[in-house]
Amino acid sequence: MSKINKHKNDNIIVDFEQSDDAAVIDIGNDKYLVQTVDFFSPIVDDPYTFGQIAAANSLSDIYAMGAKPLFALNIVGFPTKELSNDILAEILKGGASIASKAGIPIVGGHSVDDSEIKYGLVVTGEVKKNELIKNSNAKDGDLLLLTKPLGTGILYNALKKGLASSDDFHPAIKSMVDTNKEIGSLLNEFNVNAATDVTGYGLIGHLYEMCRAGNVSAEIETNKVPFFNNVEQFAKKGAVPGGTKRNLDFFSKHIEFEDSVQNHQKLMLADAQTSGGLLISLSKNNAHSLSSFCKERSIGSVQIIGKFTSSNYPKITFN
Repeated sequence: MSKINKHKNDNIIVDFEQSDDAAVIDIGNDKYLVQTVDFFSPIVDDPYTFGQIAAANSLSDIYAMGAKPLFALNIVGFPTKELSNDILAEILKGGASIASKAGIPIVGGHSVDDSEIKYGLVVTGEVKKNELIKNSNAKDGDLLLLTKPLGTGILYNALKKGLASSDDFHPAIKSMVDTNKEIGSLLNEFNVNAATDVTGYGLIGHLYEMCRAGNVSAEIETNKVPFFNNVEQFAKKGAVPGGTKRNLDFFSKHIEFEDSVQNHQKLMLADAQTSGGLLISLSKNNAHSLSSFCKERSIGSVQIIGKFTSSNYPKITFN
């Protein structure tokens, strides 16, 4: 992207240079427009469920920035000559069901004839100017919350390799279908300082983006990081996706692992996620209040996993 000449627009608040979750533009009237796009190939066999997961994943960036979605557009790649249009219809129905739960219409989209299935959404939302939450405002002493367990990439890889059963993967499917709408609606109420969602770069990648953007470091208690059942078992057996390995390789220069953190655990912490939870930075008192509020109402699987510290050289330490 550095080689692309960028048109200057003073109304643009957030673009790709910030490595944040969505683009943000000032539209006046004390509001920002927030827009994101995401799409990918199926990670489940059922087309309806795939549509649900892809839509939930696309919406997540909007919620991570404290915004409310307004409407969406479909993005579709589909092999029309090889597969029945009934499969495509089920994918779109799944996406529409999640959009409906989010309270927004899907108003159009675009499709191309592709060699493999791809689906996702362009989502447009809005947020009051004083309620925008970016990934760049974590404070020294803030606690760090994670709202969903990790391990979707490893579980899916284990399923493909025949190491995991559908029962092993089912909790991850349920989590991926669930949107971050509820937790997103609470961010401003509990005075969150910074947030992002955990997707393709895994915990280590998205956390490092928060550290770099806010010029802070993070100290994580590895045993506090939540994972789906059996993720560690499958990681030990080598069911690790290529994207997860690349995450660890790419971000390792910014990470310190204590000797107690084993190699398979490092890969678990780098696991590429689909429709993952939110990473949230907020003061100690607000963190405990938000955690208690969510647990009392069964919102997500909120866990305090560490804290931010001041730093001139952003890094992550896993204890």
